[in-house]
Amino acid sequence: MIHRLCLGVSALLLATSLSAMELKISTLYPDGTAEVNALKRASTLIQQETNGRVSIRVYPGGVMGDDQAVERRIRIGQLHGALVQTGALSNVFPDVQVLNAPFAFSNYDEVDYVRAELDQDIADALRERQYHTFGFVDGGFAYVMSKSPVASVDDLKRQKLWLPANDRFSEQVARSFGISPIILGISEVLTSLQTGTVDAIIGPPAAALTLQWFSRVDYLTDMPLIYTVGTLYIHDRHFSRLSADDQAVVTRILNDAFKELDRNSRQNNRRAYEALLNQNIREVNLSPDQVESIRANADQAYQILVNSGEFSQEWLDRFLATLAAYRQEQM
Repeated sequence: MIHRLCLGVSALLLATSLSAMELKISTLYPDGTAEVNALKRASTLIQQETNGRVSIRVYPGGVMGDDQAVERRIRIGQLHGALVQTGALSNVFPDVQVLNAPFAFSNYDEVDYVRAELDQDIADALRERQYHTFGFVDGGFAYVMSKSPVASVDDLKRQKLWLPANDRFSEQVARSFGISPIILGISEVLTSLQTGTVDAIIGPPAAALTLQWFSRVDYLTDMPLIYTVGTLYIHDRHFSRLSADDQAVVTRILNDAFKELDRNSRQNNRRAYEALLNQNIREVNLSPDQVESIRANADQAYQILVNSGEFSQEWLDRFLATLAAYRQEQM
């Protein structure tokens, strides 16, 4: 009797220990940002609703390394997922990058229409590859910010343009326009702007404010270059260790958190653009002819991106058809 009781207690304790899990999430976003704070709030709710069986620990500011290092840590179980720009998942599903097609969007209304059509299908494709995502988060438009005015591709070619390390997509875009970028880690950008190693950057206004890059540039070109979007993912090899009920709780809470974060990020990105202009950064307004000239080069860039495997022709065609349908509705 005592032996059977001990076995029963041991089995119960083992089941309890196996069901309890701290989901370890890495991100490049610094501590204190809206993205990191949203994850911490979600963790509190998840702990409450699972009676402490599931929680989230966030490793912010890139302390776990770049996207490639994080993937390695996830494979060996040191981490369980990451909050990233979607390009970090291009090795899993290249077509996740189709929303980043250069010079495609003119405004956020176009973004909302296209995302309403494509977001779920992108999430489903990632899920088929064992990556659970919990909604996509607006990262804002990336703009050219520079020390001298940039009003054309030729102007940009004359800049010492920074692009982030290990971002093959952005590098392919730059080279498709005949631009030879300077590749550096994000931590090196501010110093490089100070020393003149680079004199132009491409990024969302919110990043330029957070990382103090704005203090070393004088101009912002008003044409969106690339739309950026982020997501939180947890690999199935770790997520599947949770019970079905706990998976449902985590999914619901994270989905709700990221819907709110998506809305708030859009507002923050709009405000960040205005904040840059309030820092005496001058806006470079392009004429319709200049915009048309740049967009004429975009078709060539798309073909280079397809040929290099950054996304497929099928998804590009779908993306462009969806965008064209919206524009036709607005006429």
